[in-house]
Amino acid sequence: MPALETAAPVEVLDRIERRVLWLSVAMIDHANRVRENPSGLKVGGHQASSASMVSIMTALWFEQLTAADRVSVKPHAAPVLHAINYLLGRLDRSSLTTLRAFGGLQSYPSRSKDPDPVDYSTGSVGLGATAPVWGAVARRYVEHHFGAGGAGRQYALIGDAELDEGACWEALLDPAVPELGELVWIVDVNRQSLDRVVPHLAASRVAAMFEAAGWQVITVKYGATLESMFTRPGGAALRARLDAMSNPEYQRLLRLPAAGLRERLPGYSTDAEAIRALVDGVGDEELLAAWRNLGGHDHRALREAFAAIDDTRPTVIFAYTVKGYGLPTEGHPHNHSSLLSAEQLEAVAARLGVDLADRWAGFEPGSDEGVLCARTARRLARPPVTEPGPLAVPADLGRTPARVASTQSALGRTLLDLLRAAPEVGARVVTVSPDVSSTTNLGGWVTKVGTWSVTERPNWFADDPDTILQWREGPGGQHIELGIAETNLVGVLGELGATGSRWGQPLLPIGVLYDPFVTRALEPWSFGIYAGGRSLLVGTPSGVSLAAEGGAHQSIVTPSIGLEQPGCVSYEPAFVLDTEWILLGCLDQLNRPQGRAAYVRLSTRPLDQRLAAVPADPAARERRRNHVLAGGYVLRRPPNPVVTIAAMGAVVPEAIAAATRLHELGIETEIVCVTSPGLLFAAVQARRGRWHGQHWILDTLFGGAAGRPMVTVLDGHPHTLAFLATVHGVPAIHLGVTEFGQSGDLDAVYRYHGIDTDSIVRAALDLVPAP
Repeated sequence: MPALETAAPVEVLDRIERRVLWLSVAMIDHANRVRENPSGLKVGGHQASSASMVSIMTALWFEQLTAADRVSVKPHAAPVLHAINYLLGRLDRSSLTTLRAFGGLQSYPSRSKDPDPVDYSTGSVGLGATAPVWGAVARRYVEHHFGAGGAGRQYALIGDAELDEGACWEALLDPAVPELGELVWIVDVNRQSLDRVVPHLAASRVAAMFEAAGWQVITVKYGATLESMFTRPGGAALRARLDAMSNPEYQRLLRLPAAGLRERLPGYSTDAEAIRALVDGVGDEELLAAWRNLGGHDHRALREAFAAIDDTRPTVIFAYTVKGYGLPTEGHPHNHSSLLSAEQLEAVAARLGVDLADRWAGFEPGSDEGVLCARTARRLARPPVTEPGPLAVPADLGRTPARVASTQSALGRTLLDLLRAAPEVGARVVTVSPDVSSTTNLGGWVTKVGTWSVTERPNWFADDPDTILQWREGPGGQHIELGIAETNLVGVLGELGATGSRWGQPLLPIGVLYDPFVTRALEPWSFGIYAGGRSLLVGTPSGVSLAAEGGAHQSIVTPSIGLEQPGCVSYEPAFVLDTEWILLGCLDQLNRPQGRAAYVRLSTRPLDQRLAAVPADPAARERRRNHVLAGGYVLRRPPNPVVTIAAMGAVVPEAIAAATRLHELGIETEIVCVTSPGLLFAAVQARRGRWHGQHWILDTLFGGAAGRPMVTVLDGHPHTLAFLATVHGVPAIHLGVTEFGQSGDLDAVYRYHGIDTDSIVRAALDLVPAP
């Protein structure tokens, strides 16, 4: 890490810290007590949670950070971040009154919505903590491939209760993480969660878990005042008493006046008299100040901790703090969302030297504090990031598959063909998988491009003739193989999707996982999209079409998830060429500044590709491609159809077989092959003036279907396509999967769920009786 400027006097840091504390508290107070609130609903905010982080964040921003560093701020400390940005001139004064207002400062740090610089969006517990892990991976990947990632530490500011989240430990255990020396987690050990004082923090056990994972562990428990007391007669006994004290007892003593603290601090051990003699020799104010003098609030202790960081491995700093530090609510077990009263706010302002008539005052430019703010702003200034223009992603690779194949098999084949047809685009593709590369048909791609790792690793099976899938691992690889942790997968996807806006080097990230586990990864993936990280998520194999695997591996709700996820377009193709066009179209979207993320659901069911009836005429083929990307296409339309079957994905052959049998019964049937229910629903909303966008695809698919009954069918929950009947308000029956799956052969499983050919025929006959 580069050497920093001369350290600021601690007294100056203390004065800046007090102003940051005031501004963060005042922002929350204004949002709740001053700003108009016609609805009367709680606005909220976290004065106590902000206060516990003020010392750490002041020390970090005003002494430690460089422009290359990135920081993920714990959600409830958002006001502290805004206060610091305001003092650095990076946030307009007018914004301080807009916390949690519409269009104003967000409840939690938001990289895409806040007006001031935010490195990582946070809010979902555990995800902000792990984001810098995947940010470090993304930075290194960009640096290895394009020489533009630079350096810099990746900090995460984490609440101690946040370590309960499994996402933290899933990230910690990934094999690549111990090689990321730029990682620094700072844990705010304030001993409280939302509802209570945590009874047993067990910090030593947690620290041992970090050490076992290869991390450096630094503990900043006591400040200089307490450390000085420990050197006096009775000091060793006092340290032992504090070290052994439970969290609730410490918090209770924190709330006592000096007399109560003197009475209860010595305890009842054999060392009680030694402790009593020590504290009797200390004045009331000194005793109360010492009791609060934890390491996370002492700038000298924090400075020593930062100086001890070993950049050859990840570091975690356990910084002990007081929740509500410096406020009347400090240490109270129910202070998490409490607000200071008007009287309490006035008392805090007086103690901090703030004039309530000018509550948003900064520092005079020539003052010591103003000079340090200006110097810090210059040090942290980053050059603007310029993203290159969109790449020319091919729309069609020219193949027309005619054999039996699955949509899953098209995944690896399309990536290899793209690499040959457009190498400049293929060079930007990076795939990520949680230990399922070979089983999701990425084997050929991985063998071709290699697997990314921080350092070059020998391939010990290179000379083994029985090893088809070769794992060549090194910094030049384009595939990232993770352990079995879907949260890690989508975490790294979000950061890989943000490299364009961070370093001006956009990537085209594709994550592949088993479709049943999309629900496990959904929340962190959704949060990555919210934070501006565009990626393509491929769920495969999917549905009850994975018959032999049984209910545990058969996804049901994922088609509707794709429809409902903001910032994302979802597809479920039936045929290989549809899949190729969709993958290319999604990559083109990722490639554009205003593009969107995508979710593609694929199947292992092999289908006869001739059923796709791809037009031979170039213009007709291009028309089909456009329809595939718009949400669907007409697969079969006889001259006078009387019923419509709208089918999606793996069950399209059953729809075709049902239409053939209905024809034999004298019922002419058209087949609409749906590729994206989300896009079709958006078109329905647009046609009704409820959504921005085009709706021409509805006329193409259902233009002549006014009054024509409809059967919808898919390998997923039937409500996914149920809205299609509203296009013309026709009678409809919706077939799909509503129960947990069963093991068995495909025909038996389809019959069990009512998505087989017989079920489709019966549904059509219920709507349109045979002549």
